Amino acid sequence: MMIRDMFAEDINRSINGVIKVDQDTADVIEQEVREYVITKELKKHFISFFNYYSEAFDNPTDDIGVWISGFFGSGKSHFLKILSYILANRRIGDVSTVEMFRRKFEDDPGTFMMIDRVTQGETETILFNIDIEGSINKDKTAVLRVFAKMFYGHLGFYGENLKVAMLEQYIAQLGKTEEFRRVFEEKKGKPWVDQRKAFAFNGKFIVPTLMEVLDMSEDDAQRWFHDKTAVEFSIARLVEDINSYIKGKPDDFRLVFLADEVGQYVGTDTDMLLNLQSLAEKIGSECKGKVWIMCTGQEAIDEIIKVRADEFSRIQARFKTRLSLSSSSVDEVIQKRILKKKPEVASQLEVLYGENDSVLRNLFSFTDSILDIKGYSGPGEFAVNFPFVPYQFIIMQKVFAEIRKHGNSGKHLSGGERSMLSGFQEATQKVQEKDEYALVPFFRFYDTVHTFLDSSIRRVIERCQKAAESGAGIEHQDVDILKLLYLIRYVDDIPANVDNIVILMADDIRLEKIALREKVRGSLNRLLSQNYIGRTGETYNFLTDEEQDIQREIRNTSVDTAAIVERIGHMIFGDVYTTKKYRYSRYDFPFDQMVDGKEVGAATGGMRLRFLTVATDAVEKSELRLMADSKGQAIVVLSELPYYESLESAMKIRKYVKQRNVAQLPKSVQDIIRNQQEEASKCELTAMEELKKAIVAGTYYVDGEHVEIKGGDAKSKIDQALEYLVSHVYSELDLIAENAESDADILAILSGEKTMIPGAEPNRDAAAKMEEYLIVQDRMRLPTSMADVQSRYQAIPYGWREIDIAAVVAMLISQQKVTIKYAGATIQPNNPKLPDMLRKRSEIGKTSISKRQVVTAVKMKRVRELLREYFDVMDVPSDEDRLVAFTVEKFTEQKKHYENLDARYESGRKYPDRGKISQAIQLLNGLLLQQKDNIALIDRVLNDEDKLFECKEELQDVEDFFKNQVQIFDVAAQLEESLRNELDYMSHEKEANEALNKIRLITGIQGGFDYKKIPGLTALMKTVHDGHDRLLAAKRDEVMEVLIQCRAAIHQAAGDSYSVKNEVEKADAYYEQKKQDINEYKSLALLDSLVPQMLQRKDLVCERIEALLTPVKETPPVVKDEPALSPPPKKIIKPYNRQIVFPAKRLESESDIDAYVEKVREQLKILLRNCDGIQLK
Repeated sequence: MMIRDMFAEDINRSINGVIKVDQDTADVIEQEVREYVITKELKKHFISFFNYYSEAFDNPTDDIGVWISGFFGSGKSHFLKILSYILANRRIGDVSTVEMFRRKFEDDPGTFMMIDRVTQGETETILFNIDIEGSINKDKTAVLRVFAKMFYGHLGFYGENLKVAMLEQYIAQLGKTEEFRRVFEEKKGKPWVDQRKAFAFNGKFIVPTLMEVLDMSEDDAQRWFHDKTAVEFSIARLVEDINSYIKGKPDDFRLVFLADEVGQYVGTDTDMLLNLQSLAEKIGSECKGKVWIMCTGQEAIDEIIKVRADEFSRIQARFKTRLSLSSSSVDEVIQKRILKKKPEVASQLEVLYGENDSVLRNLFSFTDSILDIKGYSGPGEFAVNFPFVPYQFIIMQKVFAEIRKHGNSGKHLSGGERSMLSGFQEATQKVQEKDEYALVPFFRFYDTVHTFLDSSIRRVIERCQKAAESGAGIEHQDVDILKLLYLIRYVDDIPANVDNIVILMADDIRLEKIALREKVRGSLNRLLSQNYIGRTGETYNFLTDEEQDIQREIRNTSVDTAAIVERIGHMIFGDVYTTKKYRYSRYDFPFDQMVDGKEVGAATGGMRLRFLTVATDAVEKSELRLMADSKGQAIVVLSELPYYESLESAMKIRKYVKQRNVAQLPKSVQDIIRNQQEEASKCELTAMEELKKAIVAGTYYVDGEHVEIKGGDAKSKIDQALEYLVSHVYSELDLIAENAESDADILAILSGEKTMIPGAEPNRDAAAKMEEYLIVQDRMRLPTSMADVQSRYQAIPYGWREIDIAAVVAMLISQQKVTIKYAGATIQPNNPKLPDMLRKRSEIGKTSISKRQVVTAVKMKRVRELLREYFDVMDVPSDEDRLVAFTVEKFTEQKKHYENLDARYESGRKYPDRGKISQAIQLLNGLLLQQKDNIALIDRVLNDEDKLFECKEELQDVEDFFKNQVQIFDVAAQLEESLRNELDYMSHEKEANEALNKIRLITGIQGGFDYKKIPGLTALMKTVHDGHDRLLAAKRDEVMEVLIQCRAAIHQAAGDSYSVKNEVEKADAYYEQKKQDINEYKSLALLDSLVPQMLQRKDLVCERIEALLTPVKETPPVVKDEPALSPPPKKIIKPYNRQIVFPAKRLESESDIDAYVEKVREQLKILLRNCDGIQLK
């Protein structure tokens, strides 16, 4: 049976594939209504709309908006047009639209009753495509002006020019429309209706017509004609006119605006959205449900306003009725209008499906598809869709949407002649001569859209067709595959790999899939070689001419193999396997990372994990070579999957783009390069996935063996390989039987807190192994640092943790088998910083370790005996480490004691025998300098034995001095210092003076010091004190006598005169203070110094008293004739006590006399300078 004979309707009949709202011829309307398929989904939308619409007849509403959404080709324009026919109840021939729909709603009489009710009254519909009727230059009032144009045009006015429409409306209101048109035609010679579109060019006819018909003056008419403000318009004005119009109609009258493509026209333009919102709101509030607005858009209104929902919340309220058309409606429409079979044919097709069930199920199985797209679910679906496959409905919708979205000329599909309906009809017509086994391959849909594609697309395919016709390396099937690749170019849901292309090219139920795959592969190779298509991994893609040129340049871009291998290394070790140290039990093992022969990252010197790519020479991948090379490492030979090619493609694109100055290129080329960059990203993702698969499917060689790794992902397989490698390479790992956790564990071992049974110590085998190493190092006289030890035992074949290595060393230290030195100094086990010296990276290089050199038993015994005697202790350690620590501790204390004694000499007081203290400190410093080496220290102690004891004995007197005698010494020295200014006075006390001289000799530390004289200082100090006290008493009496004489002289001078009482009282107070000083002063010299002060004060007070008591003499009158004789000036004679000039002093020689006399001479000269003479009393 031929396919064309299967259908209920003629497959070649004329079908209007795209519904246009401006097509309103009778035959078009008749076919649109007659063949309109009310699907299940559409029936729900009819019910929703008419429920809400009919309710407004009983309850007036402001919510008069209806929004119909659906993707391109979903039938929303057809649905809108059908609603306009039903609401207007337009007659089609002799039958009304509502009557024609009665048959379509036979199974739902309730819905039809609503439709019938709302169409009983008069309804006028204004149906238009806003994208066509609207102005190209959109502004914020664009929506208003389109609605105004359509409304006034509906009334018969010229809506294209609102100024003309307003004129016509005014003339109509005056009832002079016919007169105006007649007069204009008489003047112009042509009808007004034909000439009004050229309004601006007919001024000389319009102005006289206005003057004649409206009785306007010429000036008024001219002014109106040229007035640009006459075209100003507002929403309020339009709604007012609409309201006026419907008020002249019956109560059940309705006016409905049906605007197609509003969503596309408005888009996300804020101004136009606000314009639409304001218009809908105003119509709703003013007209109360008698005027409705119905709009269509590819997106639901919520999607359009979602970015600024707060500003457009009211538009959602106005468009409360929202109807969304889905793909299921399109499928059902095509099945009923195009693919509906004759009853007997449907049965035959179901039988055919049963005979080929398994073949069909296997045929349509896509690989790596995102959508859940399959073949037929059963015989019923096969019969309904034949000769198509259900997946084609889904994919074709996406093809239409993507071609339109990605520009080309596909955007014209929205108003063009092609739709899903026509696409399926034309594809069916192409195979109508075939039998019931035939299927429609997907490339057949290309002819539906090719006329709307850019010439750059068509040119590629046309060139390919010519090449096929001329046999220029291309076959006819290659052209079909090229068309197919273009159709699915932007459909990401189905990767264009070989398997999926085979399915999409299937044209017969009986085809051999394997044979077709080979044909497809051959076609793809030919298209690739001719540069019609590109390849990314396993997927292929269509190329335009410009893309082909760029693809050719990219293909010719060279990328160094080493760079690709390096990138693969970063992908493996930076993304697939990011572990830097392999975790094995409690151990972390670093490993070198390598791809082919290139290191990735820094070398660790440990294990090695190496990958071999397809770039590695086959010789290096031979079994014997790999087994030999894998000793001590794991080698993964990557499976030969296209990871390398995908990565190479990506790197070529990246390099090409980097070399081009993209910003300076044409926009079309920039777009292609941008797409290429996206392609590079896809290639990189593909390379990553293929690389993971290559690791999983790779061959593994570990430590000289070919190893079979169990299943798992890439990381799991690498982990297994490294686990096997660790267990074979680190053969000495199990010598560590007990792990240390922190420095506290190491300190416990060093201090002996962690008790260990000799011969059963944990890690004893590890300690023995390390001791053997140190013995060898010692024999070869090779210095060994802790860095050497850490490096050795962390490496193969040990793999110990650094803390465990430190713990083993601590065990050897505690057993006194090794010596640790830091910066040349021997470190004792009790040093709190020892764990850092054994572990810290910054310290282990400065820490040396060596086999212990033991101090002999004889020396140990001698030292212990020496220390007992020297420090007078019995408990001296017997083992070397503790003995050395004891020695250092005791001599350090001794040195510190001597340093404290030495510090006493810095007090300013001169003490005896400081030199002996300094010698002792120097001796101990020399001894303690050897503490870095146990043997050297012990030898030094024994060598300095005599010096130590001699020094200690010599310092015994010094020790006793500072312990018992220093206080007496300090008091005596202080007494001697205090009397140095009174030696002249002390000479009058012979015994006291002699005692003072003896104290001076003792505290002066001259020559050898006799500590036995210190006890005699007490008696000497008493003698001095007694003599000095007697001198003080005599001196006080002497000075007190002077004080009494001075006070008596002042009182005598004052007599009983009241006028000098104040002077006398002040003098008494002064002398009372001096009397107190006399009693308190303990210095003879200070007491002597009071005498001249008191005498001088007495003289001064007496002079003031004398002046106050002397009467003032009267001045005699001046005789003018004789000059007055001036009396001779009175001489100033100042009295001084002779004790001031001649102080007491002991003179023992002529030189003393000369010096004393000279001093008196100088003093007298000074006193004479300020007066005429001096009087010594």
